Amino acid sequence: MFVPLSGADITDLEKRTIMDVLNSERLALGPYLEKFQEIIKEYTGTKYALAVNSGTSALHLILRALDFQQNQKMIVTPFTFISSANVALFEKGVPVFVDIDPHTYNLSVKNLKEFIDKDYKDDVTTFMGVDIFGVPLKWDEILEILPDEIKIIEDSCEALGGEYKGRKLGTFGKAGTYAFYPNKQITTGEGGVIVTDDEEIFELCKSMCNQGRGKSGEWLISERLGYNYRMDELSAALGFAQMKRIEEISSKRKEKAMNYFGLFKNEERVVLPFIPQEVTSQSWFVFVLRLNLDWVSELINIPTWVRNFDLPIKIEGQQNRKEWKELINKIRNILQTFLKKLSEKGVESKNYFYPVHLQPFYRKMFGYEEGDYPVTELISSLTFAIPFFSNISLEQQNYVYQIITKSLTEMKDETFV
Repeated sequence: MFVPLSGADITDLEKRTIMDVLNSERLALGPYLEKFQEIIKEYTGTKYALAVNSGTSALHLILRALDFQQNQKMIVTPFTFISSANVALFEKGVPVFVDIDPHTYNLSVKNLKEFIDKDYKDDVTTFMGVDIFGVPLKWDEILEILPDEIKIIEDSCEALGGEYKGRKLGTFGKAGTYAFYPNKQITTGEGGVIVTDDEEIFELCKSMCNQGRGKSGEWLISERLGYNYRMDELSAALGFAQMKRIEEISSKRKEKAMNYFGLFKNEERVVLPFIPQEVTSQSWFVFVLRLNLDWVSELINIPTWVRNFDLPIKIEGQQNRKEWKELINKIRNILQTFLKKLSEKGVESKNYFYPVHLQPFYRKMFGYEEGDYPVTELISSLTFAIPFFSNISLEQQNYVYQIITKSLTEMKDETFV
């Protein structure tokens, strides 16, 4: 059996809707774009919604609409999809990383407070709040910690439908984003959307996504620098049809997640996703497991302070950094060996996520190295996404569980130095 990592949930409704567009021969800036934006507004309870061609484009447009300038700094987690940080670089700004909580994998409120208390200066203008894997940030605490001058963008590209204390994710900042790649809760093929209650942000983003054209609609006149970030009509139609089924899709994904919780509840060699009690509706994007450090310590020697996640803000000292890098590489080697075993048995999986600050060009640009954000580095060396999608069958989930437990047992026969 082969079980893919993800899969889109497409029915006859989506196919009929796509054919409606093709039969109309209106492939751009048509009625389905308006319908998709309207249904997103209704679902999120926001005043404005703007569909664009990717979540990355959505984040970039908001940042520009907030007048983010060269050399300004943007707070962001190092444990995220890389575009959350890259958009600051698009504008010649600087992403400033704050390490994560080892349980939720979100940016740590404790570390954020320490950063604001010790390192905050006027050049820090923006906070990019990422709801990682659909798990909400502790938004009430974050809003209390951040100075009023800092503008907040909510990257909910992985969190459509999620709620924190009864409030929809994507609505906690000046503007928020969702993304619709085929592995997301709903898909438009490629695409994203901006939601906001701020008319000025909406109008600026609407203009900039359409080559800087103004409200007049004059096609060959641009009032400002813009981009071709528009969502096409086929993508919008697919998204509209998917949103018509959002409750059904969300319910199916929750059911599949609960199946995994049931299967793995007694498997102590892995750690299940942690859902904080403040979450009133969990949005299931991916299902990420973590190798249990107590189990990993049976394969290699791991200091107690590491096993207990009793980590400093930064690993200090050249020798300590060298030893830390060696340890992280050993753990990562164990994870990669394990994932290879899953692949050989037909279970697709992927390490989620690789630290942004250790990406090759971030190392080159900023001189980052292992030890700068130790919680992110440790979590990243242990976490992996397993097959998860709306229509995964119970038979497939049982197979995934069996292969994971079998492969974990096989790891005892491997030698790691």
